[in-house]
Amino acid sequence: MPIYLAAESPLKVGQSTVIEAPAEEGTYVVVFEDDEDTGYFYALDTAVEGNAIQDALHIYNVADVSDKHKPSSVKIGWSVDHSKAVLLINDYPHAIFDFTAKQGYCRSGFPPQSGEDWSRHGHEWDDAALELFA
Repeated sequence: MPIYLAAESPLKVGQSTVIEAPAEEGTYVVVFEDDEDTGYFYALDTAVEGNAIQDALHIYNVADVSDKHKPSSVKIGWSVDHSKAVLLINDYPHAIFDFTAKQGYCRSGFPPQSGEDWSRHGHEWDDAALELFA
């Protein structure tokens, strides 16, 4: 998977955490957040006036993570064209944003499609999305 690492951080599930990872070029930024109840991954376009958040993906509910007591690691990588981002937790891909296609994918498939511009087909995971980084 040819990507460049934009952010890396230890994670304790259920502890307040915000990890920002801007693309090296352009106006795209992704953010992972654990608010002590849930983990979410956000797609932002800083060129958009008003609300820069374009899409959001549910990663986990803290209460449902069986090994939350174990230390974890978060890595966020970008494709070399700066238009696709992947969220890895313990080196496992949990979510992908494709800014060109305006599509988000996550293992939970949540939330369902909620807007007209992004993720028109919902957020269901598709292993083929990993090929975006090939």
